[in-house]
Amino acid sequence: MWRRSFRSATTAGSTSVLKNQKWDALVIGGGHNGLTAAAYLARGGLSVAVLERRHVLGGAAVTEEIIPGFKFSRCSYLQSLLRPSVIKELELARHGLKLLKRNPSSFTPCLDGRYLLLGPNKDLNYSEISKFSKRDADAYTRYEAQLERFCKFMDILLDSPTPETMHGVSSLKYRLEDKLEKSAFWAKCLRSALSLGQKDLVDFMDLLFSPASKVLNNWFEGDVLKATLATDAIIGSVASVHTPGSGYVLLHHVMGETDGDRGIWSYVEGGMGSVSMAIANAARDAGAHIITNAEVSECMIEDSGRVKGVRLVDGTCVQASTVLSNATPYKTFMELLPHDILPDEFLRAIKHIDYRSATTKINLAVEKVPQFPCCNLSPSESRHQLVGTIHIGAESMEEIDSACQDAVNGIPSRRPIIEMTIPSILDQTISPPGKHVINLFIQYTPYKPSDGSWEDPVYRESFAQRCFSLIDEYAPGFSSSIIGYDMLTPPDLEREIGLTGGNIFHGAMGLDSLFLLRPVKGWSNYRSPVKGLYLCGSGSHPGGGVMGAPGRNAANLVLQDLNRQLS
Repeated sequence: MWRRSFRSATTAGSTSVLKNQKWDALVIGGGHNGLTAAAYLARGGLSVAVLERRHVLGGAAVTEEIIPGFKFSRCSYLQSLLRPSVIKELELARHGLKLLKRNPSSFTPCLDGRYLLLGPNKDLNYSEISKFSKRDADAYTRYEAQLERFCKFMDILLDSPTPETMHGVSSLKYRLEDKLEKSAFWAKCLRSALSLGQKDLVDFMDLLFSPASKVLNNWFEGDVLKATLATDAIIGSVASVHTPGSGYVLLHHVMGETDGDRGIWSYVEGGMGSVSMAIANAARDAGAHIITNAEVSECMIEDSGRVKGVRLVDGTCVQASTVLSNATPYKTFMELLPHDILPDEFLRAIKHIDYRSATTKINLAVEKVPQFPCCNLSPSESRHQLVGTIHIGAESMEEIDSACQDAVNGIPSRRPIIEMTIPSILDQTISPPGKHVINLFIQYTPYKPSDGSWEDPVYRESFAQRCFSLIDEYAPGFSSSIIGYDMLTPPDLEREIGLTGGNIFHGAMGLDSLFLLRPVKGWSNYRSPVKGLYLCGSGSHPGGGVMGAPGRNAANLVLQDLNRQLS
């Protein structure tokens, strides 16, 4: 169907191979979505090159050895949302992806000596929640079952492009095909909605529009359980648990899956970069070229207004009929394109996407795993509790809201909300024997704090020590075990990883920024006002997380568009 000029691929920094031909498609950015798009395009017969700015692939799904012997998942740190269709169709297991299931998956220690464990074992969940409330233990099974029903409804939306309004003049045949596709999509949604039933539909609407605090208060009475679940609703956002619409993100508790088991989050052997490398291997196997140290400075546009390739920062011009951008919407349209070729309304909408971030990631190399006195177990026994996410400083929703209010007032949280994970307990490949890697995902940290600057080493160190001291309250002696650490604040995430504003989702995931409204109204189906230029990153539908859906959906749409041009 489409030519493929090469059967093998290079990851060398040299860009000389790029000059030798006009490519069918270029992908800006070697994050997991860009690599996913490249794999599907190459499998569709196109000649494809991926251009990655950094020396390493993966974007935010990356593994780096910052401290000798310790391999950090520098940004994303857990896998569950990667679409089953991507895993199966790209044969990622064959290409090196190995998932390490966590059981239990959640551990919340309390300063009063209690603790809460949660995981895939329903008997364990009932026993653990009963320590706090028998009523909540009875309700929890129903809560998870309802969320699972909602997620099955959501699956339809995740794996398909949005039914966006057509732009430009098209043939009668194309218009009829488009109407049939939209009708089929909405019919499928209607059938799925009817299968839920009216009660579940009303509850689903309540979940979408309500604050997480309202949803959880209606289900449960125990503070520790509610706070543990509420962390799912605020991860990566600037929102409070009391923010309307934050209830939607509670679906992430069960939205993903591992090996067919719904709601199971896993580590990835070798770190999250192994996800990106498996996808890259699939792309190479299909014939795609992947070039690192190849930063794009601008998209090149023909006089007709159609994209014709890109120019790299070293001046290299790379010709292509189609360009897909895995960069953020802001980077793509505000920095890589001349503004005079884009509609003013579109530019304003892109500029005013909510790119705010209150997230900091600290990756640590430690001598030993932390010991939590509330467990009262030996070091070997306590590791069972520590395979999951450890929630620090979140014993009530009020504590979470208080931490958020500090950021609203311009300062990093005085008592931050910390999600700690210790992947080296299950993954022996990422740390020296006997030593461990610890990830801290921390909120809330404003991009521009009013009481200092993240560029000030003293200020940075002060906040890091604040986090370590908070962990010491729960696990005495933790700080003394630290060998070294790597810290990424919102400006660091923007500068190093390319995340505008430090937002890990390429833009907020509020209800005003999802589905037909992502990235902006009227342009939700990966196409752009520039002919031949598409978005394929987390800033497009269905959004952020290591999902692969934007890359897969965008690539399939590109192939569809190219086939229509030939017919």
